[in-house]
Amino acid sequence: MEWLDLQQKHINHQQKMDINLLFYKHPNPMWIYDCDNLKFLDINENALIKYGYSREEFLQMRITQIHSPEDVPMLLAFLAQNNNQLQKLGKWRHTRKDGQYIFVEIIAQVIDYQGKNACLVDIQDITEHKRVEVTLQDSEARFRAISQAIPIPLVIARLDDGMILYANPEFIQTFKFVAEDLLNLSIAELYTNNYEWQKLLTEFKQNGYLSTREIQFKKLDGTCFWMLSSLRYLKFNDQPSLLQILDDITERKNNELRLKAQAEREKLMRTVAQRIRQSLNLQDILNATVQEVRFLLEVDRVVVYQFASDMSGKIMAESVAPGWTVSLGVEVEDTCFQHGAGAGYYAGRKRAIPNIYKAGLSDCHVKLLERFEVKANLVVPILLDMNGENADFYLWGLLVAHQCSQPREWEESQLDLLDQLTVQLAIAIKQSNILQQAQIEITQRQKAETELRSALAEKEVLLKEIHHRVKNNLQIVSSLLQLQSDTFQDPEVIKALRESQNRIESISLIHKNLYTSPNIGQLNIAEYINTLAANLLISYQVVPGRINLETDIDAVNLNIDQAIPCGLVINELISNALKRKDSGLNVRN
Repeated sequence: MEWLDLQQKHINHQQKMDINLLFYKHPNPMWIYDCDNLKFLDINENALIKYGYSREEFLQMRITQIHSPEDVPMLLAFLAQNNNQLQKLGKWRHTRKDGQYIFVEIIAQVIDYQGKNACLVDIQDITEHKRVEVTLQDSEARFRAISQAIPIPLVIARLDDGMILYANPEFIQTFKFVAEDLLNLSIAELYTNNYEWQKLLTEFKQNGYLSTREIQFKKLDGTCFWMLSSLRYLKFNDQPSLLQILDDITERKNNELRLKAQAEREKLMRTVAQRIRQSLNLQDILNATVQEVRFLLEVDRVVVYQFASDMSGKIMAESVAPGWTVSLGVEVEDTCFQHGAGAGYYAGRKRAIPNIYKAGLSDCHVKLLERFEVKANLVVPILLDMNGENADFYLWGLLVAHQCSQPREWEESQLDLLDQLTVQLAIAIKQSNILQQAQIEITQRQKAETELRSALAEKEVLLKEIHHRVKNNLQIVSSLLQLQSDTFQDPEVIKALRESQNRIESISLIHKNLYTSPNIGQLNIAEYINTLAANLLISYQVVPGRINLETDIDAVNLNIDQAIPCGLVINELISNALKRKDSGLNVRN
């Protein structure tokens, strides 16, 4: 029995030795204090080293003396409320003997120490960790102060899911948020095109940064604007994050878009004007114009509509995107215009309708537009200047752009473009009308000319027939005179009959030359005189060689009224010359 008691004492002593060894040699500072009066009862070696006090000094102190004075009331209140066996006393600030502060985290265990209600304390020095934490807090505070002060929107989002962790006031104001709107909001929701965010994120993860990209964002109210965006990697609250810095370039971008749109409009105007100069085919001009306008305005349909005299009409040209109803060739009965709904277009009224259901249109007009799936449209009248002095205009038709997919807010420049194009189309239409009128006049003139030529040909044939018959009749008269002269013996009678016969022959020769001439009605006088003189020489039975006939006559054409008197005069002159013929006589004309 005594042996067992001795053995138990030995075991207890050994355990006590082991506990003391673990306490005194523990790598963390440790001590034991009296829970009733808070005095130190025992201290290990690392505590002596860490705090700089000797064991004797420690044993004369209370635990409140190593706390900063401002923390003591809080410490006492904490100890009064926490009497558990094992308790974590939290993080505290202790004072070393040399006056330096250290930050510690304490775990305490209530124990029985030499018959006293004591507490065993294990101390973890977290000064370095606290310094880093304070530095980070200071850095974060400075970052927040700077980010809130700079007039540039910036936002921090979690890298894995894009959730917004922080946004400075400028960002909130730019996007027209309140702070509560940012809760559980992903930055991807701010992009107009979510695909753009995924594309940027992929590139960012590949390169680790992203600089100066032009991105279109949307505000809380749905309006869109342009920002210049840069992305950088950072850790925010120990989370892999990205910092996005933004710069509003909406005004610059809008100016660029306006300049680009203006350049495209000017190019289109030049193209249409050049096509008008190069082509006189109105249909080709209209087809090309609606095609160019549809692509430029990015609409679903563009048509040119022409009015008839009763204000009914038809679609003259159309360009329509795939998937939408084709209106070209479809019979359109717009009774609204026939009842005066289009009166404003006579005065050059232009209309930009973002939503046909909110524009106050008549039911018949809405139904017509619904037939062709129209949600919004632009309408500009095509007016023709009738007298060239801009005083009297005629409503020829309309140039219309349709948005079928959804309602659309139109820009003033888009309406102006159609207005400018209608001026060019009016020129083309007027030019085409002039061409058509000229073609009609040319056709009528050609027809009249053909008819005139036909009439002239008929008259020419008739005149030739008349000349031929007159010549034949005169030949008959001449022959009768010849026969009659053969019955007389009196030389004077025979002479008179021959002279009459020669005069008739001269007239007959004129008619013969006229109906054989290629230019009827005109007689070549030189040819006629030579033939007449030769016939007279034969008539007077002149021996060849006794009389020489020489002529010097200009190539002159005479009509029948001039040729007959001329022929008679020449006949008398040559006849008189032959009556007085002598040997070697020269007859000159």
